Amino acid sequence: MCGIVGAVSTRNIVPILVQGLQRLEYRGYDSCGVAVHAASGAGLSAGLQRARSTSRVAELLEQVQADHIEGFTGIAHTRWATHGAPAVRNAHPHFSHGTGDSAAGTARVALVHNGIIENYEELRAMLQGRGYVFASQTDTEVIAHLVDSHYNGDLFDAVQTAVAELHGAYAIAVMHKDEPQRVVGARAGSPLILGVGQGGTEHFLASDAMALAGVTDQIVYLEEGDLVDLQPGRYWIVGKDREALTTAQRPVRTVQAHSGAVELGPYRHYMQKEIFEQPRAIADTLEGVEGIVPELFDGAAQLGVPGAAAWRVFKEIDRVLILACGTSYYSGCAAKYWLEELAGIPTQVEVASEYRYRTSVPDPRQLIVTISQSGETADTLAALRHAQSLGMEHTLTICNVATSAMVRECKLAYITRAGVEIGVASTKAFTTQLAGLFLLTLALAQSKGRLTAEQEAAHLKAMRHLPVALQAVLALEPQLIAWAEDFARMENALFLGRGLHYPIAMEGALKLKEISYIHAEAYPAGELKHGPLALVTSAMPVVTVAPNDALLEKLKSNMQEVRARGGVLYVLADADTRIESGEGLHVIRMPEHYGPLSPLLHVVPLQLLAYHTACARGTDVDKPRNLAKSVTVE
Repeated sequence: MCGIVGAVSTRNIVPILVQGLQRLEYRGYDSCGVAVHAASGAGLSAGLQRARSTSRVAELLEQVQADHIEGFTGIAHTRWATHGAPAVRNAHPHFSHGTGDSAAGTARVALVHNGIIENYEELRAMLQGRGYVFASQTDTEVIAHLVDSHYNGDLFDAVQTAVAELHGAYAIAVMHKDEPQRVVGARAGSPLILGVGQGGTEHFLASDAMALAGVTDQIVYLEEGDLVDLQPGRYWIVGKDREALTTAQRPVRTVQAHSGAVELGPYRHYMQKEIFEQPRAIADTLEGVEGIVPELFDGAAQLGVPGAAAWRVFKEIDRVLILACGTSYYSGCAAKYWLEELAGIPTQVEVASEYRYRTSVPDPRQLIVTISQSGETADTLAALRHAQSLGMEHTLTICNVATSAMVRECKLAYITRAGVEIGVASTKAFTTQLAGLFLLTLALAQSKGRLTAEQEAAHLKAMRHLPVALQAVLALEPQLIAWAEDFARMENALFLGRGLHYPIAMEGALKLKEISYIHAEAYPAGELKHGPLALVTSAMPVVTVAPNDALLEKLKSNMQEVRARGGVLYVLADADTRIESGEGLHVIRMPEHYGPLSPLLHVVPLQLLAYHTACARGTDVDKPRNLAKSVTVE
């Protein structure tokens, strides 16, 4: 969840490091920092120099400029706090000054870290016994001292020895004062990439290729257990077996990570921008889909390599298990309704962090479906590996990042094309996941003989119309701004939905609580009378998703239960539902009823409601407190 940038060059790399942090700030913004091996003539004494801040990266840049920090080799970090409160002493990079009399002198090791070291307390006690003094509350400082304790003139050897003692997840970048043109990186359980600079005279490390946009598009994706050694003009990688790897084993890929993706344009926040990008994102996700065929989910086929792996898998499976977290979990909950109704396949949806720790019954004929925006979500990856360890080999992922660990570790994949999503509260990633999951439903239905040619054509026509339909929903924004003015004065809210739209109510409640800090809960509307109705007062707004489906009349009865208790309803209703505004009843009419694909339309007003409520309350929309994007820690 933290962001790492590192570089070895023949030019001052501080501007590159800070720019990289600005692009990674969505991954963590509790604190940030940069450390360099100070260049000769930079106005500072030679050796390791750093600047750290508990403000945003923009403030760090001012500090770096004021202190004239420059260097050819450096590392930088933006943090989402796990061990230790957001404070300067807990901010990365962390230093080790050695032991004994030297501990008060020049820093010897500088290190940044993403992940969690599970045995840090044991290592901390051991290192304190050796005379190391700890300045922070973090698990990361343990790694810096551990590297220092093993250093004997070669940083790579010291890092290799140190990581063998670590239990947990990590991506690290390390420097030593005695090797001014060297950075060593390692990863296990947290993402890290290598950027190959132009002309081979400089090399980079980062958590995400976007951090290096405009600097290099030549990327090597490091894999589990890899160590990498960066020096000007050369780099090498060793794998978890500690043997040197060839470029064939870790190829250099050309990755277009456009810096324009992080430009706001005319929007106030990235979340607003990404809400309004959804028609395009859906169109891009469906680009090239000419028919519902299982091969859509064959990763090789998507890369232009003929194959029928998906067809064979779909023929063999008779159940589906969906594993995901947060917003992705709610997309899976919606897909359960589709898969059971349209494809006739029993489907189970589990929170990934719970699945891996409970005793479950493995089924080799079950398709394991993981859903993740980043493809690096630690809990979901661990759940996937757990399922594989139980003998369930049929795996498929719905993911937004084609080069991610999730895609590499699943046999089948459907890559959504939401593009870069900066706002921590997911929007376009969610709707493109729904689109991918609906395609999966239709492909499975086809493989099981439950989809006629006419039905396929009708579903494809509806999907192709989605971008236009979404544009019409976005035009409702002024009405949702008016609702948001009411919600901004509240501290609690209920969201109701039935059937296929209950997961959409859950997603709406999550969005409101994430960015406005209003406590919000979602319930199946029929469950209201079994407890939650006790909470309903005029101070508890009740948002209701009311499509014109088979459950509409039941839902109307649930709404009357709210009105009878003095509750105030805010209803998203299809045009033909005959629900009219009145006292205690506010109605926004959706442009059209969209059948099974209705969730993709009804979630957009809930996104806009949360966004404008947060704006009215003055919260930090894109960087909500205590949260970060791409959750790569457990």
